[in-house]
Amino acid sequence: MTQRFVIALIKHETNTFSPIPTPLEKFGHGQGPAFGRAARDAFEGSATPMAAFIDIAKREGAEIITPVAAESWPSAACTRATFEQLVRPLEDAVRQGCDAVFLDLHGAMVVDDCLDAEGEILRRLRRIHATVPIAVTFDYHTNLSPETVQCATVITGYKTYPHVDMYQAGQLAGEILVNAMKGRVKPVMKWGWLPIVPSIMRHAPEDGPAGAILIVARAAEQRGDVLAATLLPAFAHADTPFTGVSVVVVGDAMKPNGEANAAQVCDAMLRIAHDGKVGFSYQRTVLAESVARAKVLGDAGAKPGDVGPVLLIDHCDNCGSGGTQDVMMVVEEILRQGLDDVAIAPIRDPDAVRKMIAAGIGNNVTLQLGGNTAMPSIGLNGRPLAISGKVRTITDGEIVFRGPMYTGLKSHLGPTAVLEVSGTRGRTEIVVTSLHHEPFDLVIFRHCGIEPTKKRFIMLKSRIHYRAGFKPIARHIVDCQGEGVTSADLSAYRYRHVKADLLIA
Repeated sequence: MTQRFVIALIKHETNTFSPIPTPLEKFGHGQGPAFGRAARDAFEGSATPMAAFIDIAKREGAEIITPVAAESWPSAACTRATFEQLVRPLEDAVRQGCDAVFLDLHGAMVVDDCLDAEGEILRRLRRIHATVPIAVTFDYHTNLSPETVQCATVITGYKTYPHVDMYQAGQLAGEILVNAMKGRVKPVMKWGWLPIVPSIMRHAPEDGPAGAILIVARAAEQRGDVLAATLLPAFAHADTPFTGVSVVVVGDAMKPNGEANAAQVCDAMLRIAHDGKVGFSYQRTVLAESVARAKVLGDAGAKPGDVGPVLLIDHCDNCGSGGTQDVMMVVEEILRQGLDDVAIAPIRDPDAVRKMIAAGIGNNVTLQLGGNTAMPSIGLNGRPLAISGKVRTITDGEIVFRGPMYTGLKSHLGPTAVLEVSGTRGRTEIVVTSLHHEPFDLVIFRHCGIEPTKKRFIMLKSRIHYRAGFKPIARHIVDCQGEGVTSADLSAYRYRHVKADLLIA
């Protein structure tokens, strides 16, 4: 008899300090969620956990049910009504009967009346089917609740930041679940939570304690001591009781000492995180000094063999963590210091895009660019930048990722235009979009005629994900401490629910 596999994706990284609303249409990155066959078509063949689940189901000859695929850029909590429109199709599919459920979730989703959306999803599925095997793959930035662990059969998560192993994390969870269904393994999960909240700027394996923790995790998997070992360093901008560092290890209870091995690996990973927690603190920088240092690095010229631009990273206004993507502080400092041959991406300002389209390619336009959004949670008002320049390019903003992250997926910038600013102190090209989008792929520039490898300077509104596409071409990288609701300085936020210690430098 053909097995029936339910495969779904519901992902939102909720920044509870963000002023950006999260209506239903924001899922699908501005195109709305996909349901049924459209959900499968949107992700099949991509470098995502959902695609891995689909591939496993096809190999197993299972009937594939994809009730929903919904992913949004990080922003404020979604409403109960929006959440229900995403979850009910999944519930209906499970209610109709299935042999297994495979979930591609985020792990830091908040609803306006629920601080643990993933826990609620799993609890509701368990009410429908108490014993159905459930595999879940989580984002690296997960705030893991006890209820989530109790309701899942298998949990895995990404081991990279930027997240270039999403497919592999889904493949691992899916294979464990299928093997369990065949009686080859008996998954048992051990997990622990530490009351510490790291700065996300210190999450990448090469930047802080995570690297040493992940060495332990990978080695345990490779030796066969455990089936999976996952570090989840939390999402600091979600104010919940579960915000903190988690480790979850899947052991095989069919093996001698399988459960004990899982507990030992879990304890070892948690110990490294606890003992090295000071390494999760981020050292703040002075913006003017950072831009001046970047200017010196760019103007000095490359050494023999050096190629590529100097990257300036505006990490406090990163839409990939819930930022408004229209804070102009770093852009203004770059212009003030006269950096030459700069490309900037992206500034989100749909009104500015409309004005540039109305002006037309090759024509001059004066704008009040960005600064459209107030951020009351951190006491910051929007402040636009008065700027004049020439409209260089206009596009529809339809792109396909070619780099190592989200490879093969289509995405949407909305109508997009490039403003070319030239003056006696420097030349700058600014990519202005209608929709939020983090720049982790070179296509953000190339789709509108800018070749990033040829620029002297590139400014990116990103935090760490830019490294997927841009680190390989960078000559130097300079972090720029601007303003916004993704600030690495956790003292900027007023937490109400967090029970852990904030790691503030």
